[in-house]
Amino acid sequence: MSMAVLRPAPEQADDIVTIGVVLDIPQPHGEFLRQRRAAFGDPLAAEIPPHITLLPPTPVPEDEDQAIQDHLAAVAAVTAPFRIALAGTGSFRPISPVVFVKLAEGAEHCADLQRLLRTGPLKRTLEFDYHPHVTVAHHLDDAAMDRAEAELLGYQAEFEATGLNFYEHDGDGVWQLRRRFGFRAAGG
Repeated sequence: MSMAVLRPAPEQADDIVTIGVVLDIPQPHGEFLRQRRAAFGDPLAAEIPPHITLLPPTPVPEDEDQAIQDHLAAVAAVTAPFRIALAGTGSFRPISPVVFVKLAEGAEHCADLQRLLRTGPLKRTLEFDYHPHVTVAHHLDDAAMDRAEAELLGYQAEFEATGLNFYEHDGDGVWQLRRRFGFRAAGG
């Protein structure tokens, strides 16, 4: 599965790659949210699978790939599966033109997980405070953004987060899934 980028990656040295880590939204919830995003007129709906970002686009030296994968494996190995409940909508407007589905349960686990990910070879600061969410409309006109926020206000879904998904931004502006890191077995 590939995932398009919301904006072009900045020019970077040949030995630097841009990566990201997410929790994908499983089916049938992911497909429902993708269809809704498309219905609101978001042209990236077909390219970006619904997800919760844990590590936003992050430039890293290409030669640190093994250390990064070892780090992701270690984080996944100490993380138990956890429940996510999605309910209702919110928006980052006017700061950022985004409408999203909120996490009613699991946000604390996501926050802990993203802090753990941003250590070692992935140590970085964030441009904005971390707020786990599932984007359903991005960079659309106000009417479409208002419609997305209103139509999904009563939306609810529950699922278990079972692993990390490691993506890399390729030269064509597409996010490619590199590897999935499953969480340790419950009770393990």
